[in-house]
Amino acid sequence: MTTPSIEIAYLAASLLFIFGLRGLRSPETARRGIQLAELAMLIAISATLLHNHLVRYDWIIIGVCVGSAIGVAMAIFIPMTKMPERIALSHAFGGLAAALVGVSEYSRHSGILPAGKMAAIGFEVMLGALTFTGSLMAFGKLQGMISERPITHRFQNGLNVIFFAATFVAIGYLIPHPVHQELFYGVVGMSFLLGVLIVLPIGGADMPVVISLLNSYAGLAAAATGFALSNTVLVVCGALDGASGFFLSLVMSKAMNRSFANILFGAFGQERENGNDATRAVRKSLLGATIGDALVVFGNARSVIIVPGYGMAAAHAQHAVREFAELLEQQGITVKYAIHPVAGRMPGHMNVLLAEANVPYDHLYDIDAINDEFANSDVALVVGANDVVNPAAKNDSASPIYGMPVLNADQSRTVIVLKRSLNPGFAKIDNELFTRPNTMMIFGDAKETLVELIKAMKEKG
Repeated sequence: MTTPSIEIAYLAASLLFIFGLRGLRSPETARRGIQLAELAMLIAISATLLHNHLVRYDWIIIGVCVGSAIGVAMAIFIPMTKMPERIALSHAFGGLAAALVGVSEYSRHSGILPAGKMAAIGFEVMLGALTFTGSLMAFGKLQGMISERPITHRFQNGLNVIFFAATFVAIGYLIPHPVHQELFYGVVGMSFLLGVLIVLPIGGADMPVVISLLNSYAGLAAAATGFALSNTVLVVCGALDGASGFFLSLVMSKAMNRSFANILFGAFGQERENGNDATRAVRKSLLGATIGDALVVFGNARSVIIVPGYGMAAAHAQHAVREFAELLEQQGITVKYAIHPVAGRMPGHMNVLLAEANVPYDHLYDIDAINDEFANSDVALVVGANDVVNPAAKNDSASPIYGMPVLNADQSRTVIVLKRSLNPGFAKIDNELFTRPNTMMIFGDAKETLVELIKAMKEKG
């Protein structure tokens, strides 16, 4: 292909990426948005492979085959409940790819580079390398391979600032003096180390925001790669990825009532004492309700709001939730789903799981659209949710989640909670909702409990 033809293909791909991202604004158009983005990626890759600067295809073909095999395996075998971990891995290898391209480009020119290109390569390598190791740390915390508790030490913030400053100073020196190869590879090493240092002190409760922020870094690394290689489509799609990841991080931080500084330098999610003596006494004496108790409540209900959480994902209970909701609707009961933006471990996690179970999109309501309806609902059915329904966020100014927007499930006439135990959620604090007089706790696996409810309701007729 000629250069003008390639640029036209890149322009088409860039427009499709933009329209694809726009389609992700709504569940109804999300599938089409993904398809447009897939088409854009196919066009961009095809145009690049037809570039006349390429003289050999053997390693490219091997890379395509290996990458495709890994991608297909991940799509088939990684369950929906592990999407956050899969996304972290994808970001890790995206960042590594950007860093390796930067190293290759620097090596290819033997350090003889114009200032603009050296700047692009420097930031590309820094962002790509720290995204790689940082995403691996996030994956390890989500997977339980690394403790979800913040791993802190006395000098952590100061040490991180020193490493960041040293990396920026080194890149700044390399821009007018690119021939110092030992300094360049020092930047590479420090960037890999930075990814570890900035994520280890962050608790598991903040991993969704960390992953989103690392997604932004990976996008910026891709954009820098585009400048280094004079590749238009990389600049455009990298900028889109970087901007969207940043704004998603802002939305998630707002939903958790947390600042970036608090996330990056705090220790939210660490172990702490779980409540006072009076709360522990209530917890110890609390007895679980039975399936029969729940049937009586649902039998007298006219409106039910279902609140899904990570417990639903862990139990693979989304299909059972949808079947139970359909039974309620057949009895003339109005059913709605209340979706908190940080329920689960990634934004949209609950939406995706419920869509997989064929729950109608118009039954899903975000926190602003549904919160006022809890006060008029007969039942709030909480399926594995914890911190996102904790009234302490509204009532207890000493609580670490105070000010975090939560769903008003406690205002329903009756709250039925399906949960394995009274163990706290990511924030590691007691949920006072569980001890409210209008709350019924049904202990056990959420899927198994719902299956029993469905069976009992069908037998009852």
